[in-house]
Parts: sequence; C-alpha cells; structure tokens
Amino acid sequence: MNDSFQNIINSDKPVLIDFFATWCGPCKMLAPILKEVKDNMGDRVSIIKIDVDKNQELASKYQVRGVPTMMLFQKGHQLWRQSGVLSKEDIISIIIDKSL
Repeated sequence: MNDSFQNIINSDKPVLIDFFATWCGPCKMLAPILKEVKDNMGDRVSIIKIDVDKNQELASKYQVRGVPTMMLFQKGHQLWRQSGVLSKEDIISIIIDKSL
C-alpha cells in the first residue's frame, strides 16, 4: 500500500485522504459529505478513503490518532490536515484555498 499511496499523493491534482474506521460514527456522517464534495468538484480532486484498521502502518506513518482525519496532498506535499467532520462547503473551500 505504501508505494501505491506515494503514487496517489504525488498527483498533480489535489488528493483528499479520509482516514476512517467502519465502527466510527462521525466517519459515517462524513461519507455522504465527501460524496457531495466529489459530485461538486468532479475530476478536479481525488478522494481516497483509507480504513485505519486495515492500514495500520499507513495510519501510524501519518500519526493518525483519531478518526475521521482528513489530509490534503498535492504533488507529494501535505497541504492540510484536520480531524473531525466538516461541512461540504468548508471542505471544498479548503481544497480550493490550499491547492498549489
């Protein structure tokens, strides 16, 4: 997963990573919000969901302590990170504001 993850975050377009867990209530609240973000932004952003229970090494590497934790990457750089649930509008504005 690490090599493919590195390829994903090296993308020229913004990549929003959602570190989540299947048992996490707030993660379930965030899922439809992220779908709306994708529907709104289309191909301008990639949204990748990573289950921390199935990818503990990656979660540890990025020091994910709580879920959901979202991170925005572009061209291999972490541009933003936050734990918790945000509104669709907030997420879209962060992607637009923080992108290179």
